[in-house]
Amino acid sequence: MPWELVPRRSYSTNQLTALMYRKWILGLFLFCSSLTSTGSYYWGFHAHRKINRLAVFTLPPDLIDFYKRHIVYMTENAVNPDERRYAIKEEAPRHYIDLDVYGEDALSILPHRWDSAVAMFTEDTLQAYGIVPWHISFMKWQLTRAFEERNLEHILRYSADIGHYIADSNVPLHTTENYNGQLTGQYGIHGFWESRLPELYDEEYDFFVGRAVYVDDVNSYVWDGVSQAHLALDSVLGFERELTTDVSESKKYSYEERGNRSVKVYSKHYSKLYHQRLNGMVERQMRASIKMVGDIWYTCWVDAGQPDAIDLLQLNLDTKEIEKLKEERESWEERTVKSREHN
Repeated sequence: MPWELVPRRSYSTNQLTALMYRKWILGLFLFCSSLTSTGSYYWGFHAHRKINRLAVFTLPPDLIDFYKRHIVYMTENAVNPDERRYAIKEEAPRHYIDLDVYGEDALSILPHRWDSAVAMFTEDTLQAYGIVPWHISFMKWQLTRAFEERNLEHILRYSADIGHYIADSNVPLHTTENYNGQLTGQYGIHGFWESRLPELYDEEYDFFVGRAVYVDDVNSYVWDGVSQAHLALDSVLGFERELTTDVSESKKYSYEERGNRSVKVYSKHYSKLYHQRLNGMVERQMRASIKMVGDIWYTCWVDAGQPDAIDLLQLNLDTKEIEKLKEERESWEERTVKSREHN
């Protein structure tokens, strides 16, 4: 059905205000909880770095040499968007989309074009419930332009960032308002699925995903990925809920040393049982992320006119650009903005 023919969803002012207020209160509670929790840790950093790094090896000969030269940057800066969530108030919605807020037919009624979505729901509504698929499309435009301009700082920055957002869009728990199981008594499931399981098992995964290919319609490609992730959500929550009834509290959690702290984590026994029930889901979503990152990097380069790899290899970050990145990271560490937690 053409997007122009989709009936406009009606929101009453009171309903929308109540939903946004509830979301703000919940975010504030989780933020404060994270500051006092001894079991909190950065979720997904391990997986994000691995996805960006492995995406480099999907690229064709004309492009792989450039990205391999900067593979350390691609790997280490894969987590920048997460760090910015606590310094830039506009950052958090770029990582998720709460599809369930829009009803059971969300994937059918949500326009893929940003301007059409704004016309249907207003920008405030979209920002309140996440914009990850639209933001990836915007980042695709930015990266293409960076290649056109031969701007190394922007090529590296946007490549690393878009890899992060693409990986987030392939996580089932990034497609729901119940993103950390907080609405179903499963608080902590986000870090469990996205961080704990990859850290324990990704050495067993097959990450050979083939060569990157050109994508004719990046919007549809990204939305297809979001759809597949959302379809897996029931299993993510359902299997963990079932497993909780079969395993005692003492076997569900354990303590591990992280740095100089003893941290409460999901036990290896419980993690193994959950991983088995998911039947390769985490591996599939990581593979999908790696392939999508490589495909979209390649597509941006092609759409920019395929700038010569030799020319790109001659570009270098100057001292000013390196210092700018250092200053940005220092400012992010101040954590002045509340953001939803995934511990």
